[in-house]
Amino acid sequence: MAVLNDAAAYFAALRETLLAAQDLVYIVGWDIHSRTRLVGASGRADDGLPEELGPFLRALVERRPALRINILVWDFVSFYASEREWNSAAKFTAGTDGRVRFHLDATLPFGSAQHQKIVCVDGALAFVGGLDLTIRRWDTSDHRADFAMRCDPQRKPYPPFHDVQCLVDGDAAAQLFDLVEQRWRAAGQAADERRPLEGNFWPANVPVEAQDLPVGIARTDVVSPAGSTIREVERSFIAAIRSANSFVYIENQFTSATRMAHELAEQMRRVPSLRALIVAPKLHSSWFESQAMQNGRGAFIACFSEAGVADRIRFVHPVSRSGNREAAVMVHSKLMVVDDRILRIGSANLNNRSMGADSECDLIFEAATEEHRDFIISVRRRLIAHFCDLDEHAIATNEHRLFALLDEVSKARGAKTLRKVESSVLTSTLASLVQPVADPELPLHLERAASRMWTTKTIIGIGAIAVALFGLALAWSYTSLNDLADAGHLSALLSAYSQSIWGPPLAIAAFVLGGLVVFPVLVLIAATAAALGPWLGFATALAGVLLSALILFAIGRFVGRERLQRLLGRRAARIQERIVGKGILAVVVIRMLPIAPFSVVNVVAGASTLPLRDFMVGTLLGSTPGILTMAVLGSQIAELARNASWSNILLLILAFLGWVGVCAGAQFLATWLAGRR
Repeated sequence: MAVLNDAAAYFAALRETLLAAQDLVYIVGWDIHSRTRLVGASGRADDGLPEELGPFLRALVERRPALRINILVWDFVSFYASEREWNSAAKFTAGTDGRVRFHLDATLPFGSAQHQKIVCVDGALAFVGGLDLTIRRWDTSDHRADFAMRCDPQRKPYPPFHDVQCLVDGDAAAQLFDLVEQRWRAAGQAADERRPLEGNFWPANVPVEAQDLPVGIARTDVVSPAGSTIREVERSFIAAIRSANSFVYIENQFTSATRMAHELAEQMRRVPSLRALIVAPKLHSSWFESQAMQNGRGAFIACFSEAGVADRIRFVHPVSRSGNREAAVMVHSKLMVVDDRILRIGSANLNNRSMGADSECDLIFEAATEEHRDFIISVRRRLIAHFCDLDEHAIATNEHRLFALLDEVSKARGAKTLRKVESSVLTSTLASLVQPVADPELPLHLERAASRMWTTKTIIGIGAIAVALFGLALAWSYTSLNDLADAGHLSALLSAYSQSIWGPPLAIAAFVLGGLVVFPVLVLIAATAAALGPWLGFATALAGVLLSALILFAIGRFVGRERLQRLLGRRAARIQERIVGKGILAVVVIRMLPIAPFSVVNVVAGASTLPLRDFMVGTLLGSTPGILTMAVLGSQIAELARNASWSNILLLILAFLGWVGVCAGAQFLATWLAGRR
C-alpha cells in the first residue's frame, strides 16, 4: 500500500493507473466533475491525453476498446445544485458507445448521502480516502497561501486544500471491487462481466510504502444487500479509541460526534499518559456547513474540558503564509493513527451522519511487524511535519515535547504552522434548526418522523392554517373582496396602464402578491390577457406565474422540510417523495391538472428535495399551454362560464380539448427532457 498526501499525488497516481487499465473501472463518489484536472504536482500531463477528467476518460476508452468505466455518484439534494456540474452524464459518456456509464445513486433514504470515495481498477488496484474527483480539490503538499495553479475551471482561485487517499492492491483491492460492484447493482445497474487478468499492476511512479499489512474494511451502509444497517465505522472507531494508550492523531473535516469525544475523553481519564492531536479546518467551507456543524464541534471540544483532560489534547488548524498573505488550509482528510500501530484512512468524518446515516468506507491498517509500525510512525510524522514546514526528523526528535514544538513553530510565524482552533457556539435559531437535519445520527425517515409529529400543538397549528386558508377562499367568493377576484374588474384596473410601460410590471407584481394571499391564479391570467392583449398578456402572465412560483418556492425552502412536516404530516411526506422522484414530469402534471392550490404546491415543492431547476422547467412547461389558451380566449372564458348555453358549453369543451392536446405535447417534451420513459 501507499499513502498519497494531497490531491496532486493522488491524481498523478490515479492517472498513471487508469492509463494502464485493461478491463473494468469503477468510480464511486460523493461528487464528480468532468473538468477536474487529473494532473500531478507539475500541473501538466505529458501522456498525449486531455488533462480534464471527462475528456480524459472518453479518450481513454477510445484508445482501449475493451475498457469499460462505470461511474456512480450521489444523486445530491437540491441544496448542492449550485455547486454541482450541469448535465454531468453527457459530459462523461458522449461518444463512448456505452463503454462509459454514468449513474446517479438515488437509493439511499431521505437525509442520507452516498459519501464513499473509491476508485477500483481491474479488480487489482483500489484507491480509498477522502478525495472526490471534483474541482477545488487539487493542491500540492506545499499548501502555498498564494498559488496561481490552484483555481477552478472559471479561473477563480480557492484556498489551500488538504486531503489523504491511499492505494492498495491484493486481497484488499479485490474485496473493494466486490463492494463497489454490489453498490452498482444496488443502484439498479447491471454489473459487467470481468476478464481474468494477470501481472503486476502497481503504478511505476508510486513507491510501495508497506507490504503484507493487515487491513480491514469498515463501512457505514444504510441500504445493505442483507437489508440491515452496517455500522462498522462507528464500532471500529470506538474499538480503536478504547485500545489507545499513548498517542492519538486525527485529521478530520467535521468533529461533531460527541459520542466519540466522550469515548476518547473517558479513555484519557483511564490512561493518564494518553495524549491526542486533532487537526481540523479553521472554518467550514460554506455558510451552511458552519450553521450545521459549528455547534457540534463546540460540544465535541467541550467534552474534554468537562472530563478534566483538556491539557492533554490539542485542536489545531493549519495555516500557510506567503509574504503578507495568510491562508487557512482547508482540512478535508479523514485519517486517524492510534499508538502508531493502527492507521485509518477513508471517507468517514467524526460526525453523526458518518456513523449511521451516510454510506462510508474506511480502510483500517494494523501493524503486524516492526516494519509495519515504522511505516505508520512515518506517515504520522510526515503529515504533522508538512503542516509545520518541518521534516520528519524534526518531529521524531521532539516526540516527547510535541505540543511545545507546535507552540514554538506557531510563535515563529514561519511559512506554515498549526494554530489552536477557537471553539465557538452559534446561538441562532437557524443553527439549532439546521444541525439536527444536516448531521443526523440516522436517516431522517420522513414518513415515520411525520407520523410522530401529530401532537396537540401540531394539530392546533394545522387547524389554524386550514381555517386561514378556508377563510381566504370564502373571502374571495362571499365578501367585498369578491369584486377584486373578478376578472373583468382586474382587467379594467390593468387596462388603465395597458399603454404604459408600467402595465406588465404591475401585472407581474399582482401575480407575486396574489401568490402570497392564495389569490386565484386563473383569474389573474384571464385579467392580464384581457387587459394587455393576447401576446403581451401571455408573456406577462407567464413571467408573473414563474416569478410568483419562484418566490413561494424560496419561502418553502427557507421554512424547510422539518417545519413543513410538523405542519402537514405523513401526507406531505408521501407527496414529496412522488414529486421528487419524478422531477420535471411531476411538476408538469401538477401544473396541467391544478388539483392543488398554486401557492401551496409552490411552497411544498420548495420544502422538498426537488431541484430548483426541475421545478422551474416543470412549471414553465406545465403552465405554458393553459396560459396560452387563456391569453387567446382572454376574459371570454369567464363570460362563457357565466352565460352557460349549449353553444357556450361546446366552445368550452373544444377549448378544453385544445388545452389537453397542447398539454399532451408538453408532457411528452417534459418526459423527453427528464430522460425517463
